[in-house]
Amino acid sequence: MSELHFNPWFIAILLATIILWKVDFFTSLLNLKAFQDEVPTVFADLIDEETHERSRDYTRTRAVFGICSSAFSMLLFFGFWWLGGFGWLDDWVRSFGLGPIWTGVIYIGALFVAGQVVTLPFQLYSTFGIEAKFGFNQMSVGLFVADMIKGLVLSAIIGVPLLLALLWVFQSVPLAWLWGWLIVVGFMLVGVFLAPSLIMPLFNKFEPLEEGELRTEIYAMAEKCDFPLADLSIMDGSKRSSKSNAFFTGFGPTKRIVLFDTLVEQHTVDELVAVLAHEIGHYKKRHVLQGIGISILTTGVMFFILGLLLNNRALFDAFAVKELSVYVSLVLFGILMGPINQVLSVGGNWLSRKNEFEADAYAAQVTGQPEALVRGLRQLSVDHLSHLTPHPAYVFLNYSHPPVSERIEALSQAVD
Repeated sequence: MSELHFNPWFIAILLATIILWKVDFFTSLLNLKAFQDEVPTVFADLIDEETHERSRDYTRTRAVFGICSSAFSMLLFFGFWWLGGFGWLDDWVRSFGLGPIWTGVIYIGALFVAGQVVTLPFQLYSTFGIEAKFGFNQMSVGLFVADMIKGLVLSAIIGVPLLLALLWVFQSVPLAWLWGWLIVVGFMLVGVFLAPSLIMPLFNKFEPLEEGELRTEIYAMAEKCDFPLADLSIMDGSKRSSKSNAFFTGFGPTKRIVLFDTLVEQHTVDELVAVLAHEIGHYKKRHVLQGIGISILTTGVMFFILGLLLNNRALFDAFAVKELSVYVSLVLFGILMGPINQVLSVGGNWLSRKNEFEADAYAAQVTGQPEALVRGLRQLSVDHLSHLTPHPAYVFLNYSHPPVSERIEALSQAVD
């Protein structure tokens, strides 16, 4: 194991990590201070003072938890880094005498398992502490363990072959970054097609929505929107959380709409049809294809940069790793991309918020009842104990959806 070098790579990664954490910390404080003492007028008929205070407590608790867990993770990372952990782990896995590819699998696998172990207490507290305290958690310990085991098995089944392919490509093939990009894109697209039928049923039960007014109205809306709805299902989301949602999956000529059972229980037919019209709006506005295209392009840029930084001696020295290798290059590149991805996510969140407004406008137009979506959004905010007046800086950095008050204002203009 070599000594840690305080070179430009070391300084850049250290400063970027600390600065971004401080930005997140201060915007979280601003967000907490943005809570109004009185219930906003638009929610006055739905939320009493007690519920408003519970919303404040929930936001505060989650913010403090997020700050503490991120600070712990950052300090643990710094400690492992500065004590030469990356170099020590490399020396240890090399002692097994395996080839560079399987050595890389063990190295990356060990870091992955260590990360899972470190974050497990935080996951447990989040689920059985915070979410349970505020009445959201419905998950048993047995289900939590089963989900964790299934997740680990799936990570091995999907991740190990992908990692083997990438390590082999970067060891053996010219223009490895290009082939690596194509391999990852292939895995992404296959996952998009297979997840609804093979992966999601491992975690949740899906049943066809029974005959009745809701099913009739949703299919009528899908026909009106020329939306190729092949399947309409109810998912047992209530076995994990009382929070609700809806989404659609599928590409090509057939689409599948999934409703959480909690969503159906908590909303009227008009509200549910409006929510589904919103989801259809994402499809009609090509937001999903847009997201996939952006993901493919950004992945390509990342792999190109990876090709340039592969086996960078100065970067290895910054992490006290003596021997150059493809697998350590992948890990160090992942660390380097962490702060960069945080910055890029700001642009992604901005685009997502824009798309949400467009989907809302589509739903208002096609249903002719924008007030139904307004009612649905208001009820979701109440049920989820949402922050009703978030700070603009926090929204800018973290929100993938616009604040509900802004969405309601835009929809109210459609009503007028």
